[in-house]
Amino acid sequence: MLKIRLRRMGAKSKPFYRVVVSDSREATTARAIEEIGTYDPRQDPPAVRIDRARVDYWVSNGAQLSDSVRQLVARSAEG
Repeated sequence: MLKIRLRRMGAKSKPFYRVVVSDSREATTARAIEEIGTYDPRQDPPAVRIDRARVDYWVSNGAQLSDSVRQLVARSAEG
């Protein structure tokens, strides 16, 4: 099953996340199928950049959003 989830990047105590499509059976650090956005919680306000067209494409092909990505997609749609 495909999942759209966050992959943590960045240095210690300086998190930065990539929104990726990956196989749910693989580890979160495993190779991703596609990177479709980023999330930087350290900026004020937090920077969310998500390619909505690619999210819709992957969801139509059976991918499921993680809870945190679902919230980020909703937040990016508002602003």
